[in-house]
Amino acid sequence: MAGEAQAAVRWVGAAVDFSEGSRAALRWAADNLLRAGDHLVLLHVLKDPDYEQGETLLWEATGSPLIPLSDFSEPTIAKKYGAKPDAETLDMLNTVARQKEIVVVFKVLWGDPREKLCQAINEIPMSCLVIGSRGLGKLKRVLLGSVSDYVVNNATCPVTVVKSACTDG
Repeated sequence: MAGEAQAAVRWVGAAVDFSEGSRAALRWAADNLLRAGDHLVLLHVLKDPDYEQGETLLWEATGSPLIPLSDFSEPTIAKKYGAKPDAETLDMLNTVARQKEIVVVFKVLWGDPREKLCQAINEIPMSCLVIGSRGLGKLKRVLLGSVSDYVVNNATCPVTVVKSACTDG
């Protein structure tokens, strides 16, 4: 071994859909998991491909290449892949990248989120995955299928499901 300086890069995955649930998962990962030198791979799955976007046809089977946060923060680049990231998430990611000294990249995938997240875990390969919970009730989870339940049971790496804080309304 060449020493500690040559430690392997740790690839940490996070499923993002730019909802409050995915922001909660990112905050949890930043506070509890990420450390300097990590590569944070944000997996964004679009169920319905937009075939008018050239990148969709080009990358539909494999998902997009890894897109650096600085590029993905440009609206024209995100739009090329059919993604609509929100300013709050992008600001949080830029801050975390700077403070934690990590590399942040996006990978856009098209298809069933359950299958595509598991596929990406295998292809990258990831040390672990963090995913938010939409908080479906039992009936909806049975009828619609929970993405997080599926990924927990089928992923080849440890998966952490982060529930959003409940608010009284």
